[in-house]
Amino acid sequence: MSKSLLIVESPAKARTLKGYLGEDFQVEASVGHVKDLPKSELGVDVDRDFAPHYSVIRGKGKVLQQLKKAAHEADVIYLAPDPDREGEAIAWHIADEICPRKGKADKPVYRVMIHEITKKGIKEALEHPGALNEDRYNAQQARRILDRLVGYQISPILWDKVRRGLSAGRVQSVALRLVVDRESEVQAFVPQEYWTLDARLEGNAPPPFGVRLRRLRGKAVEMKSREAAEVARAAAGQEVFRLAKVERKEKRRNPAPPFITSTLQRDAFRKHRFSAKKTMMLAQRLYEGVDVEGEPVGLITYMRTDSPRLSADAVAECREHIRQAYGDAYVPAKAVEYRAKKGAQEAHEAIRPTSLERTPERVRPFLDPDQFRLYKLVWDRFVACQMVPALYDQTTFDVEAGPYLFRAVGSILKFKGFTAVYVEGLDDPEEEGSEEDRPLPDLREGDVLRLLGLSADQHFTQPPARFTESTLVKELEDKEIGRPSTYAQILSTLRDKGYVKMVDRRFAPTDLGTLVTGLLVDNFPNILDVGFTAQMEAELDHVEDGKREWHDLLRGFYRPFAQTLERASREMVNVKTREEPTDLLCERCSQPMVIRWGRNGFFLACSGYPTCKTTKEIQRRPDGTVEVVEGESTGEACPECSSDLLIKKGRFGRFVACSRYPDCKYTRAVGTGVSCPRPGCSGELVEKRSKAGRTFYACNRYPECDQALWDRPIPRECPDCGNPYLVEKFTKQGTVIRCPKRGCGYKEETEG
Repeated sequence: MSKSLLIVESPAKARTLKGYLGEDFQVEASVGHVKDLPKSELGVDVDRDFAPHYSVIRGKGKVLQQLKKAAHEADVIYLAPDPDREGEAIAWHIADEICPRKGKADKPVYRVMIHEITKKGIKEALEHPGALNEDRYNAQQARRILDRLVGYQISPILWDKVRRGLSAGRVQSVALRLVVDRESEVQAFVPQEYWTLDARLEGNAPPPFGVRLRRLRGKAVEMKSREAAEVARAAAGQEVFRLAKVERKEKRRNPAPPFITSTLQRDAFRKHRFSAKKTMMLAQRLYEGVDVEGEPVGLITYMRTDSPRLSADAVAECREHIRQAYGDAYVPAKAVEYRAKKGAQEAHEAIRPTSLERTPERVRPFLDPDQFRLYKLVWDRFVACQMVPALYDQTTFDVEAGPYLFRAVGSILKFKGFTAVYVEGLDDPEEEGSEEDRPLPDLREGDVLRLLGLSADQHFTQPPARFTESTLVKELEDKEIGRPSTYAQILSTLRDKGYVKMVDRRFAPTDLGTLVTGLLVDNFPNILDVGFTAQMEAELDHVEDGKREWHDLLRGFYRPFAQTLERASREMVNVKTREEPTDLLCERCSQPMVIRWGRNGFFLACSGYPTCKTTKEIQRRPDGTVEVVEGESTGEACPECSSDLLIKKGRFGRFVACSRYPDCKYTRAVGTGVSCPRPGCSGELVEKRSKAGRTFYACNRYPECDQALWDRPIPRECPDCGNPYLVEKFTKQGTVIRCPKRGCGYKEETEG
């Protein structure tokens, strides 16, 4: 009896597939990549036409031994990593390792593309196996080498000129530039004052309604001062208000297409505040398989896709579900088809449930809360995309008051259509038009209206909004920077490297991010150019399509890049040694103070260093000038001189110091408000910094008490066991607040 081997990436996916395939198949997992370019060196031989030096990833030796043993015992081998470029590279590397004669197999080796983990999807994939796709592999290989050339050759220059441990990336650095450029627009924005004039009116039929001044003698009205608004209010108040025109029409609102990777990330952030990284982690789990009623089931189709295409079977099932759940009125005469954007690869279907029999409520007991939220989001969007449009009755009133024309628009939902199931989220809740669901009374043209009140209101134009996760993903997609599968990693890297910080859930560049972007723009203009990066993505697509040879692509990129690299290593400003003069004088020695760059960003230092070591924390104003930041008040008095105590930032992190420094040199660590948990100790856990620069929390009675922990303690009682404090732990998936008491499972997750 023949034995088949199926190799996938994920152990969870392997367990799910075993449940479907039975005893004839052995299913093994590679646990991601098995080979990669080495971390400790460039790993690309530029002089030998960019030959890559792949090596087995540390820790994957045992995995490969198991795969080789299983391959030796099998009669047929199916390679089924994820159906994308990354998966293709994994499949090639596995084949290279398990085939006994360096890539030449003595038994059939097939590549299978499993798009949905269902019995039908798996059967179709195994019935139509193919060969490894060399063009797709070469496209991924070229991307990997490009990223390695940029990252490993620019980053050391940043280490030398700015700080060790920094990174640059072909796509990452362009995404950071978008954030920095947007911040420059925000800081440079000058608000413009304007005024509006609103009238409250009443006709012969209820209810009263509001109108806004739009035109004066046929021209658009612009009121930029209180005086202009008051003149208009006084003049309009003397006129007779008459309903000059009534326009009624039916308005249709069409459903959004089914999810692709980018729109899933955007809507998950809008509706549930999931980070892109968390969204993809949850989607991967739903795709790989969840144990539902004793059966391992992949609940959604493959989640890395740029195509809104749907299979005919899925559409037919969806239309029947809508008919049974909502009635024939909600089913369009023809199935709705959606087209992909220009340049989309369209290798996979849209993201949808694998079966509408598995409703969100049915599978809810088998999912954690966040998995359920994401599954319901996918479910609702898929069902809604095949429903009829929502219909609105829209009414427009044009009201004349002498030479002034006021206007009101009202819209009433007439037929729910797809909105009975799903409405797309908004990046800003205030985007929702005030006209939505606002009825206007049943009045006729020519009716004279009673004026109930006139109000003139002041407004100011608003700066462009900083990017959220949702809007930054949209910007990357619109400018064709990177690919949907890379967005989550890009956004995570920007935060992990300290290039951006989150302010009200929006990206703002740190001093480090702004500094690095400026240096890269000055020295590597092509790498930081949005158009250049988008063109490179298109070239990689051409490699995958067999239209471009990958070595030729790398040659065309590297020749000018090498020249730029050599020039940058000589000419890039060394900010470690750069000093920016100021008009401030040192309070200790009266020498001029200068702005320098340190581990924690820009700071003010005495030019007399090392004789005088006075430093101060600063922040830059929008106009480029700086101000000294004395510190954040603690609300406490100094125990030595009764002056205010401040929280300051120093070389070793935050600390509490007297506001009268240097006259009073009292300092202590920042407290957490949590008593030391060690029995018999009366100390408090305080914030400290390790030699490696990592923050930890330890008892302030050290060395008498050596109690310490990495997770930040929170002075809040555990609601389950009554432990006097909780801890906040930062993980790759997000932030978790949990109880540290052994045996207590209390946990709450916050935004990733």
